[in-house]
Amino acid sequence: MYSAKDAARGEAFARFVVPEVEVLLRAATTLTPQPADAEDLVQETLIRAYRSADRFDGRHPRAWLLTIMRRAELNRHRRRRPHLLDDPDAELDRLTPALGDAQPTPEAVVLGEVFDEEVETAYSGLPVKHRQVVRLVDIDGFSYGEAAELLGVPKGTVMSRLHRARARIREQLAAVGLAPKGGVS
Repeated sequence: MYSAKDAARGEAFARFVVPEVEVLLRAATTLTPQPADAEDLVQETLIRAYRSADRFDGRHPRAWLLTIMRRAELNRHRRRRPHLLDDPDAELDRLTPALGDAQPTPEAVVLGEVFDEEVETAYSGLPVKHRQVVRLVDIDGFSYGEAAELLGVPKGTVMSRLHRARARIREQLAAVGLAPKGGVS
């Protein structure tokens, strides 16, 4: 038999947490490179959110959930061992886009591959803290505030890191002739 507390917890969970599951999954893939780890992180976040859903005041559920996720990831990171058996090709397969049905010209294929490789090289060369904000804001579409909450830093820090990361990527693309030199900063 469910108690009134269990009913309140279930209702709050359905109202505040369930609509944010997609956002949590996107955020988790930013925090951990392995899809299975991201799913585990989301599951741990959901469990923690469920346990405290009846005590949540209902204000800013996304920020509340991202805070739970950040703390869960910090705890997981403290306990985690190095992944010695990770498949290095799995990340490459995930990042390689599938070609569509339309056959591009050979020039477009070469230029596209070169551009993609250079962008990936520039992105990979960024410090982790810069890659995180690029992933959260530019790729996953989080706002500066959401990214700041997820990373546990001030909003201005996210904006500064994103500016620096974009500038470094532009500089690297300009150095190989794929972007104008001395572009807008």
